[in-house]
Amino acid sequence: MWTEPAGYIFLQNPPGLPGIAVCWFVCCLCRSKLVTDWHNYGYSIMGLAHGPQHPLVLLAKGYERLFGRLSHLNLCVTNAMREDLAENWGIRALTVYDRPASFFKEMPLELQHELFMKLGRTHCPFQARSEPSDPATERSAFTEKDAGSGLVTHLPERPVLLVSSTSWTEDEDFSVLLAALEKFEQLTLGGAGLPSLVCVITGKGPLKEYYGRLIRRKSFRHVQICTPWLEAEDYPLLLGSADLGVCLHRSSSGLDLPMKVVDMFGCCLPVCAVNFKCLHELVRHGENGLVFEDAEELAAQLQRLFSKFPDPTGELQQFRENLRSAEQLRWDESWRRTVLPLVD
Repeated sequence: MWTEPAGYIFLQNPPGLPGIAVCWFVCCLCRSKLVTDWHNYGYSIMGLAHGPQHPLVLLAKGYERLFGRLSHLNLCVTNAMREDLAENWGIRALTVYDRPASFFKEMPLELQHELFMKLGRTHCPFQARSEPSDPATERSAFTEKDAGSGLVTHLPERPVLLVSSTSWTEDEDFSVLLAALEKFEQLTLGGAGLPSLVCVITGKGPLKEYYGRLIRRKSFRHVQICTPWLEAEDYPLLLGSADLGVCLHRSSSGLDLPMKVVDMFGCCLPVCAVNFKCLHELVRHGENGLVFEDAEELAAQLQRLFSKFPDPTGELQQFRENLRSAEQLRWDESWRRTVLPLVD
């Protein structure tokens, strides 16, 4: 009421109920222009809980369609969503892919070691499997810091560090990953020559306690699962220190892309991602990661990638090299190139 009107009001959708209508009304009062940033459809998320034909879901769909058309400018996160908005909603949008922030990057070994030592104080999978000969030497499950020179090196028999970030909801079915890890454990016990594995799952959500109970019932010998709640500054460090990321995101609309994979790619971290309609716009199978359909296929991919771990000439390393050589636009640069010319 008392501030100088803005030239533009940017709104991310979802959540857009009642945000789109409120922002449109304010724009009418202040003579501002509304820009809607479509990351998904709110009605499709509601449909996961209530079903696609529930009256509330249909009402939300009509609401988004009506007020979305009143925006001065529409942005979206995939070409598939751009096409859907045009064909089914009569909305013209510009595709602006999500990009990682600048702090998502590969981490030097020294910072990796510091993170591992920090996490090892509270989480057993990061603690050293054996004591170093020199008591002054620092050792984690993955790295060792020489007491004299301060040089940090990877341990030759270190485990694989696998990271998955999940919201612990039904649309990110953790049971797929758990079943794949069980298969990986069986292969390891069967003498397949696979390394031990530490799987770190970050995030919080309604099903975390449920899956936590399932994890505690397992009697893994070669697989350790850790579910820490990380400090904000430690999450990029973890991604920049891991060997492989796993994405369980299933889009409610099939038209958005998982931001967690964007962040992983910013750290040059290859991924295995569960497949859905437009995932190919981000994950290119066999080039920067692998796409799987079910737990059986994910387990086969883990065996394929880690059969000779750590292999400097293997497929996993090639994925990482491909990510390093690709143009890695950051969020601010992408904004300057695509959006700023439209509103400047």
